[in-house]
Amino acid sequence: MAKKEISQAVILRLPRYYRYLEDLMEQGVERISSNELSKRMHLTASQIRQDLNNFGGFGQQGYGYNIKNLHDEIAKILNIDVEHDMIIVGAGHLGQALANYTNFRKRGFLIKAVFDQDPRVIGTTVGNAPVLPMEKMDDFVKDHGIKMAAICIPKAPAVEVVESLIADGVVGIWNFAHVDLAVPENIVIENVHLSESLMRLSYRVGEVYRNQDEEKNE
Repeated sequence: MAKKEISQAVILRLPRYYRYLEDLMEQGVERISSNELSKRMHLTASQIRQDLNNFGGFGQQGYGYNIKNLHDEIAKILNIDVEHDMIIVGAGHLGQALANYTNFRKRGFLIKAVFDQDPRVIGTTVGNAPVLPMEKMDDFVKDHGIKMAAICIPKAPAVEVVESLIADGVVGIWNFAHVDLAVPENIVIENVHLSESLMRLSYRVGEVYRNQDEEKNE
């Protein structure tokens, strides 16, 4: 049987479901209907049911969803029911912020080391991770079986670093460098452009003001 293709829109919503369910668990809520969840998430109940039906549904009519069970099932779908050892390349402000973000460990992403070429930071610790020199990166990745890496360095060296990481066995790249990296088909990459996100925000703020001006001129 052919594997069902899941749309990117559904995949992008899964972490949001996970986060809302986690909040509900912390509040002591045990069950929730799709209608109740839709009000919290500002989605339609139909959309929620359609999304979850891609993976089996998990709910019962008139009974709703068991929040912990659904939370656990989404964790399995997102592959965060297991721990992932990863590294960060670049110990600048962004790399340090990522290494210090405690929710990564809570989600099962364990930062094992940060790599940089600045002698002022080499030998220090960021979060729980040691900052090591770049020349030790290849051996560290191979010796520790690292499969995921966050790239927080300028775009010029990013291409060469990523090529090296892939040769070392890394299969998942979280790319914060200001360049869209071309990788083989068997490598998964998430390109994160913070400035583009900020520009989208700026555009939407501009739309608010433009709409207000139009209303005033009517």
